[in-house]
Amino acid sequence: MFRGTYTALVTPFRDGAIDVSAFEKLVDAQINAGITGLVAIGTTGESPTLSHAERAEVIRLTMKFARGRCQVLAGTGSYATSEAVAATVAAEKMGVDGALIVAPYYNKPSQEGLFRHFQAIAQATKLPIMLYNIPGRCGVDITAPTVERLAAASGNFRAIKEASGSVARVSELRARLPDAFTILSGDDGLTLPFMAAGAVGVVSVASNLLPAEICAMVQAFRSGDVVAAQQWHLRLAGLFNDLFLEPNPVPVKTALAWRGQMSSEVRLPLCEMTNENAARLRATLEAFERESGLPAPALSGSVASSAPNE
Repeated sequence: MFRGTYTALVTPFRDGAIDVSAFEKLVDAQINAGITGLVAIGTTGESPTLSHAERAEVIRLTMKFARGRCQVLAGTGSYATSEAVAATVAAEKMGVDGALIVAPYYNKPSQEGLFRHFQAIAQATKLPIMLYNIPGRCGVDITAPTVERLAAASGNFRAIKEASGSVARVSELRARLPDAFTILSGDDGLTLPFMAAGAVGVVSVASNLLPAEICAMVQAFRSGDVVAAQQWHLRLAGLFNDLFLEPNPVPVKTALAWRGQMSSEVRLPLCEMTNENAARLRATLEAFERESGLPAPALSGSVASSAPNE
């Protein structure tokens, strides 16, 4: 069910509030570029700093602006099982196509605790679930045996966004899981090697900025044109790196602001990029646009204009 390119949407802000107009334009740009699906209120969308009402509003707006033209998933994970259940049930009532559920963070449950957490959510909803494994941020790893156990326990579990950074993990998952259970890269820079090991797409941060290009890379590999996919990967590699010079989504919002698509505003405890890192990112983006041979919007503004309340 979950195959292709999914954008983990940023949440545009303007003077502390959700910038609805910028968000609509972002969603339209993604769909017009051929994106498979959109993920609302993942961590790229700064979900930890959104109120419950704002999270519901972002999901509602994503559904409204998408108008059924692509899949929409809602990020409904939490370190509290009861809260994750409530958020997933609420998202289901709003009509989303699936839920992206990150491993509980900070409290570091055991594998048995992880199994019970995800199983409790699956028992409360009919939504297809994409697990999200990112041990570097959550402090806990959803191991391959636990994913296998979850897939056997409930048909709700359809996919995993794997952000462990390990190609070997993708290979292990692919060997353990049924073909219908899909694996997607959770790291832009590892999309190609992960697909070579059995993944079928990506949940991307970079596609906020370059949706057509990320779609082209994924589709090239899926259609068997490995050379074209590799060319895209190599062309994008510098950006894959520099979009994570500072905590996500600060760099990608900064780049989107240079293109005039939204403010670079983020919420504390995130803050604007340093001038040094912003200059490096800008140089990488400008070099990509010069060398890609593809039409791209001209960058506007200065490095200094990446301050959060520009």
